[in-house]
Amino acid sequence: MTVSEIRAKYLDFFRARGHVVVPSAPLVPENDPTTLFTGSGMQPMLPYFLGEPHPQGVRIADSQKAFRAQDIEEIGDNRHTTFFEMLGNWSFGDYFKKEQLPWIFEFLTQDLKLDPNKLYVTVFIGEPSLGIPKDDEAVALWKSLFKEQGIDAKDVEVGSEENGGKVGMQGGRIFAYDAKKNWWSRSGTPDKMPSGEPGGPDSEIFYDFGTEHDSAWGEHCHPNCDCGRFVEICNSVFMEYQKKEDGSFGKLPKANVDFGGGLERMAMAVKDTNDVFLIDSMQPIIAELAATSGKSYTDLAYQKSFRVVADHMRGAVFMIGDGVLPANTDQGYVLRRLIRRAVQHMDKLGISEGKTLTTIAGRVIDVYKDHYGALDALRSRIEGTLSEEEAKFRKTLVSGTKEFEKMLDKKGAIDGEDGFILFSTYGFPIELTEELAHERGMAIDRRGFEEKMEEHRAGSRAGSEQKFKGGLADGGEVTTMLHTATHLMLAGLRKYLGDHVHQAGSNITSERTRFDFTHGEKVSSEILKKVEDYVNEAIQKGARVSIEPMPKEKARSMGVEGSFWEKYPDVVNVYTVKASDGTVYSQELCGGPHVESTADIKGVFTIVKEEASSAGVRRVKAVLTN
Repeated sequence: MTVSEIRAKYLDFFRARGHVVVPSAPLVPENDPTTLFTGSGMQPMLPYFLGEPHPQGVRIADSQKAFRAQDIEEIGDNRHTTFFEMLGNWSFGDYFKKEQLPWIFEFLTQDLKLDPNKLYVTVFIGEPSLGIPKDDEAVALWKSLFKEQGIDAKDVEVGSEENGGKVGMQGGRIFAYDAKKNWWSRSGTPDKMPSGEPGGPDSEIFYDFGTEHDSAWGEHCHPNCDCGRFVEICNSVFMEYQKKEDGSFGKLPKANVDFGGGLERMAMAVKDTNDVFLIDSMQPIIAELAATSGKSYTDLAYQKSFRVVADHMRGAVFMIGDGVLPANTDQGYVLRRLIRRAVQHMDKLGISEGKTLTTIAGRVIDVYKDHYGALDALRSRIEGTLSEEEAKFRKTLVSGTKEFEKMLDKKGAIDGEDGFILFSTYGFPIELTEELAHERGMAIDRRGFEEKMEEHRAGSRAGSEQKFKGGLADGGEVTTMLHTATHLMLAGLRKYLGDHVHQAGSNITSERTRFDFTHGEKVSSEILKKVEDYVNEAIQKGARVSIEPMPKEKARSMGVEGSFWEKYPDVVNVYTVKASDGTVYSQELCGGPHVESTADIKGVFTIVKEEASSAGVRRVKAVLTN
């Protein structure tokens, strides 16, 4: 069973159970300046758990593209990837545990035909001091489900991951762990959650690959052991609690379900291999590398390089497909890092001439084009971006090597600070500096390099706090008011300046909106006053704000305003601000929170500043005043 077949089976399974299947959100989150990438299936759904109604209803399913930059250094083992797909099904106040657990167990054992004897589950052990009991309901459901398969499922209490290494399996099938393992909230464990924050227990399912336990991870093995025998393939989060002012917990008015299943990890289980690079979506990439290099994936001297290139090229292709370009900051920096690491490991495989990254990218696109058709349409852009970045990096390798030699001639040695200068000034990877030093019988002070890097990161973080970021700073009431007002302002700018005006970036806090738009010259005070009046007229009329999902091409043909159309999924949310007299003040694509009526916008909209932002882009700042 292929990755594509598993994805299709999953979406069909939940479609048959009343779920609306929605397209994946982009890898780069919309209206969320707090994170670079969509790192989970939950992330795009969070507004709907916090009260905003989902335009498609209360039962949703999807396959979400995700990327975790923090896993880059982990790549090279048998199960970590930076890019992955997360299968998800969601209940927004509809069904709960008694539906969710039987459904996912049925899908795994009947549709995917996984051996139930190889499945182990975990539940939340409870937090009595906070009034949160053990999840006995999940335990009872799991016992019943396993019993139907002829399995007597013993439940055992483990507590911490550390204790698991001491007590081991204990003949168990259902394992109760503490909040670090089986509780979900945005803030972590219950004790760290602020008042008002929702959270809940979760129940994970692990597949047992039956490999020998590595005692380096503890004396005994258990489902949450990291030795590789058990791999978590999916997790059901039951959002049912809310923290009170006094620190205790009460039940939410409506309980929600958030399920996430790793598509690649499910494919590993179906194939019964604990190596993610042996699943079908990875194999064309591995095969291409083997054919071009003449090396074997099973040769341990080269296996890490095979894995790094395969993983990084998948991530790079999907990033470029979602509009990211190589740069020295933010998402562009991560993409550049992926590409350059891939080039380094291509070189280690002996592939430095002839077939380059573009060939590998073509294999990635071929694997995914049936489900992600935009990749095929963007093939030339993706391949061109990779080719150009590879050429730049190869020049960097030449110049960086020359600088290394100059430093060595001058000082007779290379230290950690030199390694940092080579990296920060010339883009020369520290791994290559270490390699060159090693060839000359020297070792680089990696600790000194890391200290310099941390100083650099600290400075970058401090600067980024003041940097213009797209999106909303929070989901608060005033920020939401300003968000809707900003849409009205864009409509006003287009009305009085022309249709060439589009959004080029936004940053909205509870104090002000800061908005960049395409326009080549200073906007007169007369025009700014007309725009203000336009917004305030819409506010005074109490215009209704509605949301309607529709096919992207239909929205485009209707003249709906939107920037970066290629980033949006096939079905888009169109926000319309329309007064009772029929006047449409704004109609635009958006994925963020809005007021229900412009009457909810308190105050007078006032533009306080207009200035140049960059070539061909102007910036305005505006506030709501009493």
